[in-house]
Amino acid sequence: MAQAQLVTFVETALRAGQARDAVRTALEQAGWSKDQVADALAHYADVAFAVPVPRPRVQLSARDAFWYLLMFGTLYVSAIYLGDLLFGFINKALPDEVGRDLTYVDSGIRWATSALIVAFPVFLFCAIKLAREIAADASRRSSSMRKWLTYLTLLTAAGVIVGDSIALVFNLLSGELTLRFALKVTVVAAIAGSVFGYFTWSMRVDDKALER
Repeated sequence: MAQAQLVTFVETALRAGQARDAVRTALEQAGWSKDQVADALAHYADVAFAVPVPRPRVQLSARDAFWYLLMFGTLYVSAIYLGDLLFGFINKALPDEVGRDLTYVDSGIRWATSALIVAFPVFLFCAIKLAREIAADASRRSSSMRKWLTYLTLLTAAGVIVGDSIALVFNLLSGELTLRFALKVTVVAAIAGSVFGYFTWSMRVDDKALER
């Protein structure tokens, strides 16, 4: 109800000739959040016309759900097995003193390599396909499936980074920080940090595009 009221207000204000920045400022001063205001303004295109021009709103479809779930699913698989592959190289270069890793490290490297050979190209294909569709139709940036999965991925990456940091601090305080462990912590942080950084940037690009 509140969102419908906000969209109606934005339409009325734009019809009255108010600038988008003035409408945004007034709503934020009234207590509406920046996300709520940006979403309401995104209902109308920033074009010169006598009345507000509505933007097309993307409806969730089974097709979109399929492609986004496939893209994010293969992203998770790629990230996990990239970590496993790098862990395998670390285990091979720095085996533990009793040699417990040597019985499975080669098999783990082969399995991780196989997973990456299959999953990563599928992820790239889906990402490129969806990026082209968004470039051709900017309204696809507001897809609810895209937003939910992106924020879920950001949450997952942030959780991994926090957990990784906790493990690092714990081992530092315990005096058990080894080169082997430090390298694995770095691998996890690099992968999760890259995913978090990319999708944070992606959401900022979407927000800027929808505000135009």
